Formats: sequence, C-alpha cells, structure tokens
Amino acid sequence: MGVVVAIGLMSSRLLLRLPCRAYVDIFRGLPAILTIYLIGQGLPLSGLKIFGDLTYGYAALAIGLIEGAYMSEIFRSGVQSVDRGQTEAARSLGLTAAQTMRHVVFPQGARRVLPALTGQFIIVIKSTALVYLLGLTSAQREMFAIAQDNAVLQANLSPLTAGGLIYLALTVPMSHVVNAWERRLREGPRQRDAPRALHALQAES
Repeated sequence: MGVVVAIGLMSSRLLLRLPCRAYVDIFRGLPAILTIYLIGQGLPLSGLKIFGDLTYGYAALAIGLIEGAYMSEIFRSGVQSVDRGQTEAARSLGLTAAQTMRHVVFPQGARRVLPALTGQFIIVIKSTALVYLLGLTSAQREMFAIAQDNAVLQANLSPLTAGGLIYLALTVPMSHVVNAWERRLREGPRQRDAPRALHALQAES
C-alpha cells in the first residue's frame, strides 16, 4: 500500500494525486487509537461487517491503513532523493518510464529508506498492543491484553515486564537484521566478492 500510494503522490495527474494526498493527511493526522476505534467499531455499527466478528481483521485493517500512510511518505522521499540524472540516463537508453522506475529509481530509493522502514515495522509490532481497545474475548486476547490481565490479577507489574521483554525480543533482532541487510546492500557485490576474487588470483599465480 505504501508503494502504490507513493507512486500516486508523485503522479502528474491531479485526479490521482489528490486522493492519495488526502489519504496520507487523514491517516497521519488522526491518532492511532481513534483510527482503530473508528474502523474496528464504526464499520460493524454501520453495517459493514467485512470481517464478521473477527476483531483481528478490523485491527489489521486499521493498523495497515495507518502504516500505509506513513510508509508512502517514506518511499516517496526515497524515490525523489535519487538524482534526476539517473532517470534521464535510463530514458536515453530506451527504457520506458515504468521500466526506469522499476529497475533504476525504485531500487536505489528503497535502499536509502531502509532505516526509516525498519522503524515503521517496529511501530507496527508495537501497535498490535492497541487491539485490546476493540474488546477481545478470552480466546482473542493478544500479548499485551494477557499481560495486563495477569498484572491486575497478581497485583504486580511482572507480567507487563515480561510482555515488554517479548516485544524487545521481536523488535531488537529485526533492527539488527535490517541493519546488516542495509550494510550488505551498501557494500555491493563487488566489494563482497573482492576477497574471493583475490584468493582465486593468488591461487592461479
């Protein structure tokens, strides 16, 4: 969703650009709690029970719409940060606008925004704690709701602390994995393969 909306934001067509801009402004401007309430409770009350009684479906839709708005701006900034000369060079070689975006501009832009995307993915994981706002049955409770209920029953914060540690176990490795991936992309295949090539040349000599 972020990629599609980002393309719409950069479109020269006003009829395409305006709806995308309205979507981004609305879902970035509204508090996440309010958006989850409006979608999770508003849609069923209006008769649009697209997920039936599945609370997780409404929560996923709400969080997806929120994060799609943020990620679209991240992708847009990454794509627009690519030097215009790259586009002109690709078009001079005969690539169409779509091919230029797919093979030249977007890969470079996506590489530049990996740290920001990592931050948003972590926010997505943490945002799942807001699902309890929609009201969950005992079989539907997610990690934060379980920790909160146990903290109340036991009259101490140990369950919430354990829940926090589980969130850290999910988010911290993700940060390191993406940082390693970014470093790998930044080095490029030539630098990574240089020691192997040097060893081969030494073996031949």
